Amino acid sequence: MHFQFYRTPDIIFGQGVLKQLPELISRYGKAALVVTGAASFQASGFWERLNQSCSEIGIKLFHEACAMEPSARMVDDIRDMYQSQGVAAVVGIGGGSVIDGAKAVSAMLGKTDSVIEYLEGVGHKTPDGSKIPFIALPTTSGTGSEATKNAVISEVGPKGFKKSLRHDNFVPDLALVDPRLMLTCPAGVTAACGMDAFTQLLEAYLSPKSGPLLDALLLDGLEKIHRYFMRSISDGSDMEARSAMAYAALISGIGLANAGLGVVHGFASPIGGLFKIPHGVVCGTLMAPATGVNVRKAISGGPVWAAEKYARVGRLFSEVGEKPAEFYCHQLVEKLEAWTRELGIPHLNDFGITENDLPKIIDQTGLKNNPVALNRNDLKEILRTRIK
Repeated sequence: MHFQFYRTPDIIFGQGVLKQLPELISRYGKAALVVTGAASFQASGFWERLNQSCSEIGIKLFHEACAMEPSARMVDDIRDMYQSQGVAAVVGIGGGSVIDGAKAVSAMLGKTDSVIEYLEGVGHKTPDGSKIPFIALPTTSGTGSEATKNAVISEVGPKGFKKSLRHDNFVPDLALVDPRLMLTCPAGVTAACGMDAFTQLLEAYLSPKSGPLLDALLLDGLEKIHRYFMRSISDGSDMEARSAMAYAALISGIGLANAGLGVVHGFASPIGGLFKIPHGVVCGTLMAPATGVNVRKAISGGPVWAAEKYARVGRLFSEVGEKPAEFYCHQLVEKLEAWTRELGIPHLNDFGITENDLPKIIDQTGLKNNPVALNRNDLKEILRTRIK
């Protein structure tokens, strides 16, 4: 037995915990930069009450919106605006992109050069881990960025990239997870984010870097996906389902931080850099074919532990007892194919991806934490499945 388990943020989870935010900010100082999404949180009663509560205890709030996946220029511009404003803490309230953007700003407020210089595979400098204290409040149940040490920065285009600013110290100081903030999340976004969380849970569970402690958490998260994913889509006001999915997403972030991810997220990096496509859609559309190829390889000569783990998840999702392990592996693939159909997840070509784009995607696809070895033909098979 050999494994590592890295630190998590301090975690406060539950309905209504948002009201603790002013007092938590005050532990760091009297001024905070709040980064939110384009409009939804500001339009809610939560934002008005937060402003009022902070004002009552003498905390000044600055505000910036992150309307899309954060770019290097956006991070640099926000940093430049607030570097001399005495910001004692940065707060990210939103989906994964918002939290990533705010996380990067907290890391760059003490720097004068561009964040692009510190991105893996793009820049030429190594982050030193210094940052302004950072608090993360997710409003979607997807990326689990509230528990990770990386911030994904994107530049979309022919020479685009989707790369991480990463350091162990960039794990948020505090993750404040209030499922009430997810109640108004639209069904389509809920579905895409839920598929992202599921993908991270399964890929981390199948990673060679996982261990018994992390496995226990990941299986618990997968059980929540099985029971509550479709419920959270069909009835967004279902607080039990929203809470379970918020928990699953949090655990998926812990999984990512500790074990890394597999081929689906290996694809997501180049696809997200080359094409304007939501991250959750990439995960959702590729999860079934990728799992199908991985399962086939695991059963036919792959690591025994990988086949056993796929079977364990398949048994959880099928709720059928006393069958051979191979049956449960195929049940898992069939469940994912059914979700893909039921949710109407778009194909890759809906975002302009063609057969001619596959070689450049494959060239940039990482596989270091995939449970089985995949060759270029395997990768092409997965992608082709989602081009109609």
